[in-house]
Amino acid sequence: MPSKILWADDEIELLKPHVLFLQEKGFVVKTVNNGHDAVELAEEETFDIIFLDENMPGLSGLETLSRIKEIKPNVPVVMITKSEEESIMEDAIGSKISDYLIKPVNPNQILLSIKKNLENKKLINEKTTSNYQSAFRQIGMTLNDRLDVEDWKDLYRKLVFWELELESGSDGVMEEVLTMQKTEANSYFSKYLSENYVGWLHENSDEAPLMSHNIFKHKIAPEIKKDPLFLIVIDNLRYDQWKFIEPVLNQYFHVNEEDIYFSILPTATQYARNSLFAGLMPSEIQKLYPKLWINDEDEGGKNMHEEELLQNQLKRLGKDIKMSYNKITKLDAGRKLADNVSNLMTNELNVIVYNFVDMLSHARTDMEMIRELADDDSAYRSLTLSWFEHSPLRDILQTIAEKKGRVIITTDHGTVQVNEPIKVIGDRNTSTNLRYKQGRNLNYDSKDVFAITKPEDGFLPKTNMTSSYIFAKERQYFVYPNNYNHFMRYYKDTFQHGGISLQEVLIPIVKLTAK
Repeated sequence: MPSKILWADDEIELLKPHVLFLQEKGFVVKTVNNGHDAVELAEEETFDIIFLDENMPGLSGLETLSRIKEIKPNVPVVMITKSEEESIMEDAIGSKISDYLIKPVNPNQILLSIKKNLENKKLINEKTTSNYQSAFRQIGMTLNDRLDVEDWKDLYRKLVFWELELESGSDGVMEEVLTMQKTEANSYFSKYLSENYVGWLHENSDEAPLMSHNIFKHKIAPEIKKDPLFLIVIDNLRYDQWKFIEPVLNQYFHVNEEDIYFSILPTATQYARNSLFAGLMPSEIQKLYPKLWINDEDEGGKNMHEEELLQNQLKRLGKDIKMSYNKITKLDAGRKLADNVSNLMTNELNVIVYNFVDMLSHARTDMEMIRELADDDSAYRSLTLSWFEHSPLRDILQTIAEKKGRVIITTDHGTVQVNEPIKVIGDRNTSTNLRYKQGRNLNYDSKDVFAITKPEDGFLPKTNMTSSYIFAKERQYFVYPNNYNHFMRYYKDTFQHGGISLQEVLIPIVKLTAK
């Protein structure tokens, strides 16, 4: 069906060649010479796009625009004017026009405006699909190379870039192809990490990535100066989720540096975040500060001593500074902190741990409503963005920008949507996480997991002589044989963390300065 155009201009007769040009292109064009007729016709008929002259006698173009938007708020309207006055442009843009053209206009300008508004998505889809087809081949060849740490970070950035590009403009076919390519990449990455992880921890090698236990020393501590630095740790924030909320923050901040670092194993809050704040691996924390470490099987919260661990690390680094630490787990606490940001500006370092994303991922498992709202990666990102846009954290960051504070945003680990159950057998003291297990006498298929049978090799706490750790890879999750079918179905397609995947291990750290 041809697109219908309404064109209102008091000199419409002089535009007859333009109208004929559009009709030859297959468009249906209806013309009027005043605003009143334009409003009446817009109310009676459905148009795909409307062109309005700004300077019409009687009802002006802006007045006509306002009335049309009241009755047909979603129809794209293009304003055409002889005037280049800034105030008129601002009024038109503020009234949600779709384009703004300065007379005299030529037919190709009109055609381009129509294509931008009516065929924009189709043209973007075609171009995005074509570009990804080229990138698909390049990524495929890269996966067959011998990749190092920087190569893997770069490849993951590309996969996330194309995931977001195809999500905003694709017919779905290429998204399926990308999903298969992500699966292949995760398979290669799981093998790569399994082969290199223990070596990185024991060798002083330039090939080892920055990880949870040394990221503070190398990326955050050097930024601590007299002017206030805010370290925002958004628990469980994946790189793709960061890219989704980045445009919101671009209103207030410049991104000075964006990098990716590696979470330690297990990619779980108890291990990775304690390691981040302590500047130590878990077994080193247990050895140096036994009262500040709680094992999987012990009662009590596992991240109750982050502030003390951070203060100890600052002392070791020779940083005698004034700092604050706030952990936000409830909405009211976030609002209270948002009201109190100004009082933190005298500190050299302010740490804010925001737990919402972690709560969301666990709620995704337990609450049916969240299951429906976040049933795949795309919906999970959208839900995160919606939360962020309406959260006290956004208010906190806006205030920091207004006060010209500096910000580092990072996280402790990511999360992955699981869909492949694998069986494991353990005693009643075995940890309950679905992506890693810690315990004694674990029974599993060795080809399914990455195993650290000697915890000291992975700088992990050893609770008894036969303790070992196993990690699920890619999109797998552990299920006990007892009531296997029930738990297999219950946890399938939920978001979990603790194991090995690009999404869990490769996580963002971003430095921002206020605009």
